[in-house]
Amino acid sequence: MRDPWYDALASGWGELDGTGAPASVVPPRADARPRTPSPADIYLEVQRSDAFQEVRGRYRRFVIPAVVVFFSWYVAYVVTATAAPGLMARPVAGAVNVAMLAGLGQFFSTFLLTWAYARHARLRRDRAALDLRWSVFEQKREQAQRHGWDVARETGAER
Repeated sequence: MRDPWYDALASGWGELDGTGAPASVVPPRADARPRTPSPADIYLEVQRSDAFQEVRGRYRRFVIPAVVVFFSWYVAYVVTATAAPGLMARPVAGAVNVAMLAGLGQFFSTFLLTWAYARHARLRRDRAALDLRWSVFEQKREQAQRHGWDVARETGAER
């Protein structure tokens, strides 16, 4: 009779296997064939590659300083607005004061950072990332051909 509450993974904990020794927790693997790389193995191989590390390094070299500068600029604006209201209320031209210019500067710097990020990605990372994508696609295609899989269906590509 099969016990539904019996935990097969916990078998062997203190139980004997008939030889007097505790039973093995993990059963031996039935097939000892060399295994073909799975898609996860392909992605891990790409992740460990020098080309991928270079793309990630380029990304970090742009994003980390940009975030630090932008966040500092934002915190300076908020702190100045709360700690020095007299400075922020100082008129610049007519009804326009320092606070209004700094607030508009927040919007302008957001758009400027977005433009700089898109430009950096286009000039420094997109081509290398596309090369990595093609190498992964080629590896998956070769694997699919070995196994007779439909590559177009698996990758979402049209025939």
